[in-house]
Amino acid sequence: MMSWLLPDFGISETCLQNWLRQVHVEDDARPGVTVAESADVRELRKRNRLLEQENEVLRRAAAYFAQAHLPGE
Repeated sequence: MMSWLLPDFGISETCLQNWLRQVHVEDDARPGVTVAESADVRELRKRNRLLEQENEVLRRAAAYFAQAHLPGE
């Protein structure tokens, strides 16, 4: 590797290796998760959390309204 060049740019050899590894993943030359796939997973997890929160609100509202309409009260 061009280790002599890295300090001139302020880049560690490990950082450069990580960049090269990601380029190989993006080019399908190496197995791994692409940047786009990682962003999709992050977005889906965010959406899932939101849906879980909405479901919890609806569950609580349904329980509240069920209690409010019990006969004899």
